[in-house]
Amino acid sequence: MTSPRILLAAHNVRPKKQLGQNFLSDPATAAMIVSRSGISPEDIVLEIGAGLGALTIPVARVAQKVVAVDKDRQIIDILRAEIFANNLSNVVLMDRNILKVDIKALAEDFGRRIVVMGNLPYNISSQILVQLIKSRKAVSRAVLMFQKEMAQRITAQPSCREYGRLTVMLQYCSDIKKVADVKASLFFPKPKVDSEVLEIRFKKALEYTADDETFLFRVIKAAFGNRRKTLKNSLYASELNIDANLAKHVLESSDIDPVRRAETLNTEEFVKLSNNLLRIL
Repeated sequence: MTSPRILLAAHNVRPKKQLGQNFLSDPATAAMIVSRSGISPEDIVLEIGAGLGALTIPVARVAQKVVAVDKDRQIIDILRAEIFANNLSNVVLMDRNILKVDIKALAEDFGRRIVVMGNLPYNISSQILVQLIKSRKAVSRAVLMFQKEMAQRITAQPSCREYGRLTVMLQYCSDIKKVADVKASLFFPKPKVDSEVLEIRFKKALEYTADDETFLFRVIKAAFGNRRKTLKNSLYASELNIDANLAKHVLESSDIDPVRRAETLNTEEFVKLSNNLLRIL
């Protein structure tokens, strides 16, 4: 791995703070992440935020194909040269915003579910995760690096401060495990916080099934929309357009105390609440 500092200086390019660009600079850490990710020669890998190729290159040496996405054209040009220098022919570069990539269509092109990898910028991590949840029939699993704070939100348990909308959505449809810790000192430029790599493996069969998944996610959003309020008041004040009496009734019929707060509900309770409310409406 060529030092990010040297590569960027050679091309007279500066890291863009607005894009959350912090480039992994330790090849041993990159190799460790790829090894623990269990990438196989049959895998098609979609890499989000490929950057300067810290993960792209070691993944490409193992996987069948890597589709590396980055929205920074200057960085893509540098990465193209690095791929050529490493004599790799199984990497496809996409100069595009990942949020505008049709992941389902990409998987259909390859005729199989894909593996997603990447070092996610903090400012769009939530949006990317929602995108992956909605596209999960095309994705077997995702191995993603997050800032520590975001990783703690994703893996939080009920009644924790970090437990929120995204936590419930992910726990509904995936199993999550920690892959590795990555110190801030291993990036250039050095971020303010450490990072954590998580594997999100999407479930083939759901433990609790929503009658309408889109509606479930609306209910979760409504419940956490005013997280300091009781569930009854949060639902009443939300975009679900239900009155306080109906909110109280559906909570009680779901065996949920109306004075509880959203962060105390587990996934099963959210699914039950959503299904009961949907039937009433």
